[in-house]
Amino acid sequence: MAATVSFSVPSPHGPRSVTLAYRRVGTGEPLLLLHGIGHHRQAWDPVVDLLTAERDVIAVDLPGFGESPALPEGLTHDLSTMNAALAALCETLELDRPHVAGNSLGGLLALELGREKLVRSVTALSPAGFWSPGERRYAFGVLQAMRRAARSMPLPLVERLSRSAAGRAALTSSIYARPARRSAEAVVAETLALAHAEGFTETLRAGTSVRFTDDVPGLPVTVAWGTKDRILVRRQGVRAKRIIPRARLVRLPGCGHVPMNDDPALVARVLLDGSRRTSHPDPAAAQRA
Repeated sequence: MAATVSFSVPSPHGPRSVTLAYRRVGTGEPLLLLHGIGHHRQAWDPVVDLLTAERDVIAVDLPGFGESPALPEGLTHDLSTMNAALAALCETLELDRPHVAGNSLGGLLALELGREKLVRSVTALSPAGFWSPGERRYAFGVLQAMRRAARSMPLPLVERLSRSAAGRAALTSSIYARPARRSAEAVVAETLALAHAEGFTETLRAGTSVRFTDDVPGLPVTVAWGTKDRILVRRQGVRAKRIIPRARLVRLPGCGHVPMNDDPALVARVLLDGSRRTSHPDPAAAQRA
């Protein structure tokens, strides 16, 4: 079951109340998990149980996704507003500089929180923002096509497709390299989450001019990329390594854009290793994607 929390975020017209849904489980140092555009916090379900023995895990529905309502009037779904909302969430939940891990949009947000020194460590799985203009247009085109497909399919059709491996592949092969591993219930839920995401259009529009171009000095950063990512191609990981030279760059063999489902054990290990690091490694020792 999700809990909800509300807090104020500044806007040009005065404070606005923002409400986020989240699930919190486990013990240890806090680890905040941020999903990608059009997804929901359940994207992390395959790895949560592997993390809870060592981490206090907080999986969040970002504004306008999952069970979190869209931002109120006066706030836009851009990086600065998302940063402010996530900082206020951490303050409200009394998370003192948590570790943070994110996938896709969530990876970009995690890096932004790291750049602002609001977290202890960053692990970014196929983060957005390291694209060329052509790569961004391609990625946005794929995401918009997925959104149109999810919105056009009646629920009985989605449920019928989800019952077979071929149907699950038809619904989710853009984000998973191994879609047959996803349960029928999870595929239905995430297809509905994409179809009903109130924040999708505004968030995508806000990302049109986004590129991550700053280093993240002073804290451990891990960037991991699936070798079968069909949305953000893995050469973007090499670009991320050039921009954040002391980051650890990790290859995720056989994983797609949302790798938590494709190889939960590997991804959990990357998340735990990333949140155990207390100093930067020698850049020459980092793995190359």
